[in-house]
Amino acid sequence: MVTDIKEKIRAIQDFPKKGILFRDITTALKDADTMKKMVDFLYEHYKDKEIDYIAGMESRGFIVGMPLAYKLNVGFIPVRKPHKLPAETYQQIYELEYGTDMIEMHKDAVEEGSNVLIVDDLLATGGTACAACKLIHQAKANIVGTAFWIELNGLGGREKLKQQEDCEVLSMLQY
Repeated sequence: MVTDIKEKIRAIQDFPKKGILFRDITTALKDADTMKKMVDFLYEHYKDKEIDYIAGMESRGFIVGMPLAYKLNVGFIPVRKPHKLPAETYQQIYELEYGTDMIEMHKDAVEEGSNVLIVDDLLATGGTACAACKLIHQAKANIVGTAFWIELNGLGGREKLKQQEDCEVLSMLQY
């Protein structure tokens, strides 16, 4: 199954900048059977875990998180870029290759003690995922794990998450 999915992921050289090999999930998502397999992969792993919410990071984490939350019958929390959420938020700044960025989550998104699974389409350096973990901790909720459709090996994301959060890191495909 995973091999079939991997064949549907398009590789684009020098996008968004020279030297980057971009893994494009849109070619997999346009195929209904492949998309179902991608969602089902995560569902099968988490269906028996105690999860109250899926937190998806803007923007492709929404694509991963919404169908998974629906299938698991749990709530969905959008983790957004700054100034996109209308109510009071927790904010977390994180390091980029050159500079910093920030993500936010509504303060009333989760209840204290809730169990949250953090998802995104891709794990690279782990900066955004670690920042999302910190948002969940600010809300005094528990992190069940982090899950990704794609993981880029050699960029340190898995190691960064394991060091900082000591939580499960699941990826469907690794490059």
